[in-house]
Amino acid sequence: MTYFLSASKLQTYHRCPQSYHYRYELGLKNVSFFGSAALGTALHQALAQIYRDWHYHHPIPSLEWIDFCWAENCKGLSDAQVHEGQSILTAYYHRYIATQTAIARPIAVEGKIQGSLQIDNLEFALAGRYDRLDWLEEGLELIDYKSTKETKLPEPIELDLQMGLYYLALEQHYHQSLKQLSLIFLRTGEKVTFQATPAQRARVETTIGELAMRLRHDDRWQATPGEQCDRCTYARYCAAVKENPEPLPERVRPRQQLQLVLGL
Repeated sequence: MTYFLSASKLQTYHRCPQSYHYRYELGLKNVSFFGSAALGTALHQALAQIYRDWHYHHPIPSLEWIDFCWAENCKGLSDAQVHEGQSILTAYYHRYIATQTAIARPIAVEGKIQGSLQIDNLEFALAGRYDRLDWLEEGLELIDYKSTKETKLPEPIELDLQMGLYYLALEQHYHQSLKQLSLIFLRTGEKVTFQATPAQRARVETTIGELAMRLRHDDRWQATPGEQCDRCTYARYCAAVKENPEPLPERVRPRQQLQLVLGL
């Protein structure tokens, strides 16, 4: 059986190994605290079409092209959401497209990357997705669109893990290193850029190595109490949070075999 490991899984493991064990090793259900955002999905799809389907015979698309792509992807939204999405994309156009001499064709939008990693005689297959990938003079830029209302930056360690994962996969696939990761907050128009470093690559290899050892040797999945406990579905089972924790459900998923696949 293939063992899948995503960036979110790796970040969960870093926050609390016991939470990771409950969710991904034992298969206990996790209650989501956030609903899906149809408007955010439509914005991502429209931006993908804007860059993917533009013919690039002219250096800059017109605002009518942005409106066309939005009309193609906003079906099913409420009138208020359609209006809000159009306003967001119009602001994006004036800030990131109309101000350029010419827009460059991305390497890919909503793309996938693959690679491999071997640690402690365990083979990991790397796979990941991104919103947009651009060429830079000295490397690659990965673009991640954020449609949330809050301009919240990821924790530094979690950002390092995410960037390290992409650093590994992009280096193998394109023979170019990740130069930077840029977050574009669509509602505010703000762009925040983080520079990628080989140290992030090394950090990821170390973290995956620690996880691999736990998977192989059935090591203890130590709880890490903190602010995340307030939103943790598994707090009721945790002795680090509850004085008298509930017993684990009788039916839990059997432990998986160690054929490891790492997904971003």
